[in-house]
Amino acid sequence: MADWHYAKAPITEAVLDIQVETVATPVAFDAMRAAEGERYPRYEALQAATGQLMIGPDNVPIASASSTPIGHLARATDGLQVYQSRTIGFAFSRMEPYPHWAVFRDEARRLWDIYRAIAQPSRITRLALRYINRIDMPLPVKDFGMYLRTAPQLSPDINSGLSAYFMQLNVPLPEFDAESVINQTIIPPPRPGVVSVVLDIDVYKLVGMPFENDQLWEKFEQLRNAKNKVFEACITNETRKLFK
Repeated sequence: MADWHYAKAPITEAVLDIQVETVATPVAFDAMRAAEGERYPRYEALQAATGQLMIGPDNVPIASASSTPIGHLARATDGLQVYQSRTIGFAFSRMEPYPHWAVFRDEARRLWDIYRAIAQPSRITRLALRYINRIDMPLPVKDFGMYLRTAPQLSPDINSGLSAYFMQLNVPLPEFDAESVINQTIIPPPRPGVVSVVLDIDVYKLVGMPFENDQLWEKFEQLRNAKNKVFEACITNETRKLFK
Protein backbone atom coordinates (compact mmCIF):
# COMPACT_ATOMS: atom_id res chain seq x y z
CA MET A 1 0.00 0.00 0.00
CA ALA A 2 1.42 3.38 -0.99
CA ASP A 3 2.38 5.76 1.81
CA TRP A 4 0.23 8.73 0.84
CA HIS A 5 1.41 12.02 2.31
CA TYR A 6 0.19 15.25 0.76
CA ALA A 7 1.93 18.60 1.25
CA LYS A 8 -1.47 20.18 2.02
CA ALA A 9 -3.28 17.29 3.67
CA PRO A 10 -7.03 17.98 4.02
CA ILE A 11 -7.21 16.28 7.44
CA THR A 12 -8.95 18.42 10.07
CA GLU A 13 -9.00 15.72 12.75
CA ALA A 14 -7.63 12.19 13.17
CA VAL A 15 -8.90 9.87 15.91
CA LEU A 16 -7.52 6.55 17.14
CA ASP A 17 -9.97 4.66 19.35
CA ILE A 18 -9.61 1.46 21.39
CA GLN A 19 -12.60 0.01 23.21
CA VAL A 20 -11.98 -2.45 26.03
CA GLU A 21 -13.48 -4.52 28.78
CA THR A 22 -12.12 -3.39 32.14
CA VAL A 23 -13.06 -3.18 35.81
CA ALA A 24 -11.16 0.10 36.32
CA THR A 25 -13.09 2.94 37.94
CA PRO A 26 -12.93 6.60 36.85
CA VAL A 27 -10.89 7.39 39.97
CA ALA A 28 -8.14 5.09 38.70
CA PHE A 29 -7.49 7.42 35.78
CA ASP A 30 -6.50 10.25 38.13
CA ALA A 31 -3.03 8.70 38.00
CA MET A 32 -2.91 9.26 34.24
CA ARG A 33 -4.16 12.79 34.66
CA ALA A 34 -1.37 13.47 37.16
CA ALA A 35 1.30 11.86 34.97
CA GLU A 36 0.27 13.86 31.87
CA GLY A 37 -0.71 17.08 33.60
CA GLU A 38 2.20 19.05 32.16
CA ARG A 39 1.66 17.96 28.56
CA TYR A 40 -2.15 17.84 28.74
CA PRO A 41 -3.19 20.39 31.37
CA ARG A 42 -6.72 21.20 30.16
CA TYR A 43 -8.94 18.67 31.95
CA GLU A 44 -12.64 17.82 31.61
CA ALA A 45 -14.56 15.13 33.48
CA LEU A 46 -16.57 12.76 31.27
CA GLN A 47 -20.08 11.72 32.30
CA ALA A 48 -22.52 9.18 30.90
CA ALA A 49 -26.08 10.52 31.02
CA THR A 50 -29.12 8.30 31.46
CA GLY A 51 -32.80 9.15 31.49
CA GLN A 52 -36.01 7.46 32.52
CA LEU A 53 -39.63 8.21 31.68
CA MET A 54 -42.45 6.78 33.79
CA ILE A 55 -46.20 7.26 33.75
CA GLY A 56 -47.45 8.45 37.13
CA PRO A 57 -50.92 8.85 38.62
CA ASP A 58 -53.53 10.16 36.22
CA ASN A 59 -51.24 9.20 33.31
CA VAL A 60 -48.91 12.13 34.04
CA PRO A 61 -45.42 11.46 32.64
CA ILE A 62 -42.55 11.73 35.13
CA ALA A 63 -39.07 12.17 33.72
CA SER A 64 -35.78 11.76 35.58
CA ALA A 65 -32.14 11.99 34.56
CA SER A 66 -28.82 11.08 36.11
CA SER A 67 -25.16 11.00 35.15
CA THR A 68 -22.31 8.67 36.01
CA PRO A 69 -18.57 9.49 35.83
CA ILE A 70 -16.79 7.41 33.18
CA GLY A 71 -13.34 9.02 32.99
CA HIS A 72 -11.74 12.20 31.74
CA LEU A 73 -10.63 14.13 28.67
CA ALA A 74 -7.41 16.14 28.59
CA ARG A 75 -6.18 18.64 25.99
CA ALA A 76 -2.69 19.84 25.21
CA THR A 77 -2.02 23.51 25.91
CA ASP A 78 -2.29 24.39 22.21
CA GLY A 79 -5.48 22.32 21.82
CA LEU A 80 -4.04 20.29 18.94
CA GLN A 81 -3.95 16.95 20.78
CA VAL A 82 -6.57 15.34 23.02
CA TYR A 83 -6.78 12.03 24.82
CA GLN A 84 -9.70 10.35 26.57
CA SER A 85 -9.38 7.82 29.39
CA ARG A 86 -12.70 6.05 29.89
CA THR A 87 -13.91 2.98 31.70
CA ILE A 88 -14.82 1.50 28.30
CA GLY A 89 -11.75 2.57 26.37
CA PHE A 90 -9.11 5.02 25.24
CA ALA A 91 -9.02 7.56 22.41
CA PHE A 92 -6.44 9.96 21.03
CA SER A 93 -7.17 12.84 18.64
CA ARG A 94 -4.98 15.15 16.60
CA MET A 95 -6.35 18.36 15.07
CA GLU A 96 -4.94 20.12 12.01
CA PRO A 97 -2.18 20.55 11.07
CA TYR A 98 -1.80 16.77 10.95
CA PRO A 99 1.92 15.88 11.11
CA HIS A 100 2.31 12.32 9.80
CA TRP A 101 1.05 8.86 10.67
CA ALA A 102 4.21 7.89 12.59
CA VAL A 103 4.02 10.98 14.83
CA PHE A 104 0.30 10.50 15.44
CA ARG A 105 0.62 6.75 16.09
CA ASP A 106 3.60 7.04 18.42
CA GLU A 107 1.92 9.57 20.71
CA ALA A 108 -1.25 7.46 20.77
CA ARG A 109 0.82 4.40 21.63
CA ARG A 110 2.69 6.20 24.42
CA LEU A 111 -0.57 7.32 26.02
CA TRP A 112 -2.17 3.89 25.50
CA ASP A 113 0.71 2.26 27.41
CA ILE A 114 -0.07 4.50 30.39
CA TYR A 115 -3.81 3.82 30.08
CA ARG A 116 -3.49 0.04 29.88
CA ALA A 117 -1.12 -0.08 32.86
CA ILE A 118 -3.83 1.66 34.90
CA ALA A 119 -6.98 0.11 33.43
CA GLN A 120 -5.53 -3.40 32.97
CA PRO A 121 -8.25 -4.35 30.48
CA SER A 122 -9.19 -8.01 30.24
CA ARG A 123 -9.50 -7.71 26.47
CA ILE A 124 -9.86 -5.31 23.56
CA THR A 125 -13.23 -5.33 21.78
CA ARG A 126 -12.99 -2.71 19.01
CA LEU A 127 -10.29 -0.80 17.13
CA ALA A 128 -11.00 2.23 14.98
CA LEU A 129 -9.35 4.99 12.99
CA ARG A 130 -11.38 8.00 11.96
CA TYR A 131 -10.11 10.71 9.63
CA ILE A 132 -12.18 13.84 9.00
CA ASN A 133 -11.15 15.66 5.82
CA ARG A 134 -12.30 19.02 4.47
CA ILE A 135 -12.03 19.36 0.71
CA ASP A 136 -12.24 22.95 -0.57
CA MET A 137 -13.34 22.91 -4.22
CA PRO A 138 -12.90 26.09 -6.29
CA LEU A 139 -16.14 27.63 -7.50
CA PRO A 140 -17.99 27.12 -9.70
CA VAL A 141 -18.54 23.41 -9.08
CA LYS A 142 -20.92 22.18 -11.75
CA ASP A 143 -20.43 18.50 -10.96
CA PHE A 144 -19.17 17.04 -7.66
CA GLY A 145 -18.00 14.08 -9.71
CA MET A 146 -15.10 16.22 -10.89
CA TYR A 147 -13.62 15.96 -7.38
CA LEU A 148 -15.40 13.02 -5.72
CA ARG A 149 -15.81 9.53 -7.13
CA THR A 150 -18.25 8.76 -4.30
CA ALA A 151 -20.83 11.54 -4.33
CA PRO A 152 -24.60 12.12 -4.66
CA GLN A 153 -25.97 11.98 -8.17
CA LEU A 154 -28.94 14.12 -9.19
CA SER A 155 -31.43 13.10 -11.79
CA PRO A 156 -30.74 14.85 -15.13
CA ASP A 157 -34.28 16.22 -14.85
CA ILE A 158 -33.12 18.32 -11.87
CA ASN A 159 -30.62 20.87 -13.11
CA SER A 160 -30.67 23.42 -10.28
CA GLY A 161 -27.64 21.94 -8.49
CA LEU A 162 -27.06 21.12 -4.81
CA SER A 163 -27.03 23.66 -2.01
CA ALA A 164 -26.70 21.04 0.77
CA TYR A 165 -26.57 17.29 1.26
CA PHE A 166 -25.68 14.59 3.78
CA MET A 167 -24.74 11.09 2.69
CA GLN A 168 -23.71 8.06 4.76
CA LEU A 169 -22.41 4.77 3.38
CA ASN A 170 -21.53 1.59 5.29
CA VAL A 171 -18.98 -0.38 3.29
CA PRO A 172 -17.50 -3.80 4.22
CA LEU A 173 -13.75 -4.11 3.60
CA PRO A 174 -13.17 -7.89 3.50
CA GLU A 175 -9.59 -7.43 2.26
CA PHE A 176 -8.78 -5.90 5.65
CA ASP A 177 -11.34 -7.80 7.74
CA ALA A 178 -12.81 -4.40 8.60
CA GLU A 179 -15.79 -2.13 8.08
CA SER A 180 -15.95 1.46 6.90
CA VAL A 181 -18.46 4.24 7.48
CA ILE A 182 -18.21 7.11 5.00
CA ASN A 183 -19.98 10.38 5.74
CA GLN A 184 -20.13 13.32 3.34
CA THR A 185 -21.74 16.70 3.75
CA ILE A 186 -21.40 20.33 2.68
CA ILE A 187 -20.17 22.73 5.37
CA PRO A 188 -19.60 26.51 5.46
CA PRO A 189 -16.36 27.31 3.57
CA PRO A 190 -13.34 28.85 5.32
CA ARG A 191 -13.03 31.56 2.65
CA PRO A 192 -14.89 32.94 -0.37
CA GLY A 193 -14.57 31.26 -3.72
CA VAL A 194 -14.79 27.63 -2.62
CA VAL A 195 -17.38 25.06 -1.65
CA SER A 196 -16.31 22.82 1.24
CA VAL A 197 -17.23 19.16 1.58
CA VAL A 198 -16.43 17.00 4.59
CA LEU A 199 -15.21 13.51 3.73
CA ASP A 200 -15.37 11.65 7.05
CA ILE A 201 -13.94 8.12 6.96
CA ASP A 202 -14.24 5.76 9.94
CA VAL A 203 -12.66 2.30 9.60
CA TYR A 204 -12.95 -0.24 12.40
CA LYS A 205 -12.52 -3.86 13.45
CA LEU A 206 -14.59 -5.74 16.00
CA VAL A 207 -12.15 -7.92 17.88
CA GLY A 208 -11.83 -10.04 21.01
CA MET A 209 -8.16 -10.02 21.80
CA PRO A 210 -5.72 -9.64 24.68
CA PHE A 211 -3.78 -6.41 24.72
CA GLU A 212 -0.30 -7.48 23.62
CA ASN A 213 1.10 -4.39 21.91
CA ASP A 214 2.68 -5.94 18.81
CA GLN A 215 -0.55 -7.55 17.68
CA LEU A 216 -2.56 -4.43 18.49
CA TRP A 217 -0.37 -2.04 16.49
CA GLU A 218 -0.10 -4.41 13.56
CA LYS A 219 -3.88 -4.22 13.34
CA PHE A 220 -3.76 -0.43 13.39
CA GLU A 221 -1.32 -0.52 10.47
CA GLN A 222 -3.93 -2.60 8.62
CA LEU A 223 -6.65 -0.10 9.51
CA ARG A 224 -4.49 2.75 8.26
CA ASN A 225 -4.02 0.97 4.94
CA ALA A 226 -7.79 0.45 4.79
CA LYS A 227 -8.41 4.13 5.49
CA ASN A 228 -5.96 5.16 2.79
CA LYS A 229 -7.58 2.87 0.26
CA VAL A 230 -11.07 4.24 1.00
CA PHE A 231 -9.87 7.86 0.85
CA GLU A 232 -8.02 7.43 -2.43
CA ALA A 233 -10.98 5.55 -3.90
CA CYS A 234 -13.28 8.47 -3.06
CA ILE A 235 -11.30 11.26 -4.73
CA THR A 236 -10.13 12.13 -8.26
CA ASN A 237 -6.86 13.43 -9.70
CA GLU A 238 -8.36 16.93 -9.71
CA THR A 239 -8.78 16.64 -5.95
CA ARG A 240 -5.22 15.41 -5.49
CA LYS A 241 -3.99 18.56 -7.24
CA LEU A 242 -5.61 20.61 -4.45
CA PHE A 243 -3.36 18.94 -1.87
CA LYS A 244 -0.01 19.65 -3.56
